[in-house]
Amino acid sequence: MFVQTHIILMEEMTQILSYFAYLLPAIVVAIIVYYFFKGHIANEEGRRRYLIQKEAQNKVLPMRLQAYERLSLLLERIDPNKLLIRVKPFSDDLEKYEKLLIQNIETEFEHNVTQQIYVTPECWNLINAAKNATIHVIRQAVMHENASDADGIREYLLRNFMEEITPSQKALAYMKKEVSELF
Repeated sequence: MFVQTHIILMEEMTQILSYFAYLLPAIVVAIIVYYFFKGHIANEEGRRRYLIQKEAQNKVLPMRLQAYERLSLLLERIDPNKLLIRVKPFSDDLEKYEKLLIQNIETEFEHNVTQQIYVTPECWNLINAAKNATIHVIRQAVMHENASDADGIREYLLRNFMEEITPSQKALAYMKKEVSELF
């Protein structure tokens, strides 16, 4: 009876091993398929993200370029050489002309302030610095001894900036460099 139980036990073990032998290739194939599909899904997700990013870039790039265009126009309009020619004094009152010039600069700046979301923080800081520097130069020119009336300040500033690079020109040069890096 012991031998018979042992033989039955051996037959059951053999049967279990044969089932395991049949299942082993299926388990191996299942593991391989799992890793294959896992890699495939990750690859597809990466490709999908790339396509979405590329499409977004194609939509955002024109808006960014338009922002750079508007900000370059801002810098051109607040450039002292062009501002003084465009904004003529209404009277000889020096303080009124100073306020008119600064108000013109501030209005131009406020009109374009929303464009900062499309440019780098460095570029926006430089544009803001150019605006502030231009206002500062105008205020200093009003306090200069040669500026006795509005035409005197215009002449002084125009002569002063004929030889120097204006803050607007510096900011515009930086913007051109930044735009060239987009391509």
